[in-house]
Amino acid sequence: MAERISVTLNGRVLSCEAGTRLSALLPAAGGRPLPCGGHGHCGKCRVTAEGALTPPTAAERRHLTEAELAAGVRLACQAAALGDCTVSFGDADTMRAQILTGGALPPLTLAPRFGADGCGAAVDVGTTTLAARLYDAAGRLLAEASRLNPQSAWGADVVSRMEAALAGQAGALAASIRGAVDGLLAELSAKAGTGAPQAVVVTGNTVMLHLLTETDVEPLTHAPFAAARLFGETLPARALSLASLDPETPVFLPPCIASFVGADTVTAMLAAGFGEADDTETRLLCDIGTNGETVLSHRGRLYACSTAAGPAFEGAGISMGMGGLPGAIDRVRVAPDGTLDAHVIGGAAPVGICGSGLIDAVAALLETEALDETGYLEDDPTPILPPVSLTQADIRAVQLAKSAIHAGLRTLLSAAGAPIGEVRALLVAGGFGSYLDVRAGARIGLLPQELADRVRVLGNAALAGASMLLLSRPLEAVCRTLAHRTEHVSLAANPVFSEEYMERMLF
Repeated sequence: MAERISVTLNGRVLSCEAGTRLSALLPAAGGRPLPCGGHGHCGKCRVTAEGALTPPTAAERRHLTEAELAAGVRLACQAAALGDCTVSFGDADTMRAQILTGGALPPLTLAPRFGADGCGAAVDVGTTTLAARLYDAAGRLLAEASRLNPQSAWGADVVSRMEAALAGQAGALAASIRGAVDGLLAELSAKAGTGAPQAVVVTGNTVMLHLLTETDVEPLTHAPFAAARLFGETLPARALSLASLDPETPVFLPPCIASFVGADTVTAMLAAGFGEADDTETRLLCDIGTNGETVLSHRGRLYACSTAAGPAFEGAGISMGMGGLPGAIDRVRVAPDGTLDAHVIGGAAPVGICGSGLIDAVAALLETEALDETGYLEDDPTPILPPVSLTQADIRAVQLAKSAIHAGLRTLLSAAGAPIGEVRALLVAGGFGSYLDVRAGARIGLLPQELADRVRVLGNAALAGASMLLLSRPLEAVCRTLAHRTEHVSLAANPVFSEEYMERMLF
């Protein structure tokens, strides 16, 4: 039998086997993001540890200075506990991340999923963040709440989390996200001073809903990428271990379109008015994030695709990237004297850069010619606001992500035979898109220059659509119709996408 040891984690004493990686213990204390899935590539799972630990690995020596190592800083994914030790790290949820919960609802006929004297909740389970709203039967917003997705402890992207699920962590991933959703629901009730929600709608991408329901993700990991279920189901709260609710409280999971075009896309389409009888305009809806979903409405038909943009726009995969937390650079401009002028969230000392700041910074470096159209960075690294800088590898990550989003959009137009000149509006949804400077996005080629003056920001459209489903039960049939009507355009081995992808790599 393996030796049992004690690890004190943020003041909590845990018992584990000797040789356990510190990253395996982090979820017990609220988790800490492992953007690279625990492979030692990103260096962002830093903790402070002392006691009986394995020696620093080569990955740790790449990412940590001698001074940091001497002070006990370690990478949780690399260091293992050999005997009794103490580990500490900050709780990301105690930092006020800028998580978008806003997004106005269009007029709708009220027919709530709950009683006249009760309340209901809508939840958006994003890959990076969670957002929720509480409403009464009159459609009044009673409370909002948000937090980071604790599954980031298994990786920043859905691929890392699916790998973890297949490696035996499916139960832990499910417990993690269920606990976070349950906490949000309890927080909503406490803020509003109401009883528990009597009905809940939970939207999210296909993988997030698989992990929430502990559905086997194996079919999603290989061709033909056929999802085990596409949802459009109502489950009792007990099936999802939502202890803050009555066990029989109905929880509706909206339908998905395909394996990687999820319910969040469907509810965003609902909020954007896609598929309505009088919808004759050619419009695009784009949710820019770790998983970039784009929908095209053209001459009565609907098309959708998903591009694996990666987590760069969420701050992961960037050397000094981070979420929208205090200390993150979120705006960058070129000052009249040609230097860079940066804004830091909270007015704090800069410690990193978030997605909106990253796009601004790249656009500014292009303007000052410190970066050329091929993506070559004159100085590597280039300071933005010391000590924050961008590296050549960061620029490449942005190129890969922005070309994927842009190429997916143009591939949809090609599939539908729709000239870009016919597009009357480009609707940008999601948290990152809401903070994006459209001019900077068009300057770096994330968005088509031709559509820069036709962009309209929707806010959290996925959550808005989930709220509509909560407050108007007949819209469930509308969502099912949207999911059924939308034609999924696969980008795998698509020659148009391949060509556009390479072309859009240039700035």
